[in-house]
Amino acid sequence: MPAPSDATTAPSAGQTGGDSDCDVLVVGGGINGAGIARDLAGRGWRVILCEQDDLASHTSSASTKLIHGGLRYLEYYEFSLVRKALAEREVLLRSAPHIIHPLRFVMPHDPSMRPAWMIRAGLFLYDNLARRDVLPGTATIDLRGHELGACLRPHLGRAFVYSDGWVDDARLVVLAALDARQQGAHILTRTRCEAAQRDMQGWTARLRPAGGPARQVRARALVNAAGPWAESFLRREARGAHGETLASRSLRLVKGSHIVIARRFEHDHAYVFQNADKRIIFAIPYEGRFTLIGTTDVELQGEPRQARIDADETHYLCAQASRYFNRPVYPSEVVWSYSGVRPLLDDASGDASAVTRDYLLDANTEAAPLLTIWGGKITTFRKLAEDAAAEVGRMLGDARRAWTGGALLPGGDFSGWIGPAQRPDTDFTRFVAEVRKRYTWPAAAQLQRMARAYGSRVDSVLTPSAAGMGAEVAPGLFEAELDYLHREEWATNPDDVLWRRSKLGLHYSAKHRDDVAHWMAIKGAGDRKAA
Repeated sequence: MPAPSDATTAPSAGQTGGDSDCDVLVVGGGINGAGIARDLAGRGWRVILCEQDDLASHTSSASTKLIHGGLRYLEYYEFSLVRKALAEREVLLRSAPHIIHPLRFVMPHDPSMRPAWMIRAGLFLYDNLARRDVLPGTATIDLRGHELGACLRPHLGRAFVYSDGWVDDARLVVLAALDARQQGAHILTRTRCEAAQRDMQGWTARLRPAGGPARQVRARALVNAAGPWAESFLRREARGAHGETLASRSLRLVKGSHIVIARRFEHDHAYVFQNADKRIIFAIPYEGRFTLIGTTDVELQGEPRQARIDADETHYLCAQASRYFNRPVYPSEVVWSYSGVRPLLDDASGDASAVTRDYLLDANTEAAPLLTIWGGKITTFRKLAEDAAAEVGRMLGDARRAWTGGALLPGGDFSGWIGPAQRPDTDFTRFVAEVRKRYTWPAAAQLQRMARAYGSRVDSVLTPSAAGMGAEVAPGLFEAELDYLHREEWATNPDDVLWRRSKLGLHYSAKHRDDVAHWMAIKGAGDRKAA
């Protein structure tokens, strides 16, 4: 494995060779930026990615954690988007079976919402719009006397059950960035692109790492994957060859909020609840002890990083869930919440829920190549990245072969543990059993968590005995793992560890979270002293 790139220092001219520091500068470290950097680097392009905060700090760690086709988009006739997303489900399931797994969804039928024939027709399309090898098809069940109906109101007698996938969204971004680095990309976290000046030959960008001096970087092409900041980046930081603004489109920023409550049901299925406003919300098993409920669609005015759930959103999610659960959900039960901002391409729709979730690649070759990513969803990130890399190659006059369709993400190759892959879901179960044989000391829950997080890279984190892991900084979290996250995965502050690289913050007391923060502060001080 190559040595990790410096997370805060841009490479100087000459490190990547040629007249430019890189072929492509990617601005934005969410799922699209990381995916594009990975694909480009794997095609042999010299790539630098800069992200103003941590990887997946915003939208890409605040999703509903689903790899799904988007069943409700069929009502808006988004057949192309749904087909594309459905095809990607199983590609992603096979590429990262440790952080992505199948999930069955229960949709209780409420005749006042949508007639049964409409739901059956939609689910028939959902089952057949794209090839499906791993995920089982739709079924109809009687909820009365069934364990899946035990937590629901008694008048709900019938439900439809279908398949999609679950993903650890923030770790998906980290894995894409790790793969990009392995392919030769430089990943610069907490490094803001303060300015990007275009000329006929390339781009001159000023990158400023947090707490450090700015560096100048030359790139042949620029990819704007700044997510909610894509439009503002073109209006403020990026300038054309004659100093002109480069913004040509508008984003519609839509806030989606989620709440987490204590576990509402014991089984491993999720629920889809239809609401009177024609929206849906999900209720999903989360982190073993909890249920995740979301999401909302609220127009956002103002700075995306300030997005927070408000009281109206909390009451909305509780009220809609209470229409289905036999025990009402109250705002006082919420133990955690989070909000993300979806950067949707403004199509003048009056309803935020109806704005397309598809993406648009906006290529501009009036001078040095510029590619702006508008919109997108986490399920289609690999396809978006593949299309974007092909477009960059076209703009640079050098088409290069796509490669990610059958590639595995870091940790996703279990063959060294269990032999040839069979099915992603059963492969992971067999993999955990083999990890248990090699590492007998961790508690079952801890071993499961680490196998999920790191997959076949778990050997880089675990040691044969607990003594080799160093001090236990918080329950189940040892110095060896914190060192790994800091050294290999760009984790520099407690939120990186507790809420993005893991969700341990949800399980820990305030004292335990403080203990992790204290360790990270000492580690950071040591790094600064060494530098």
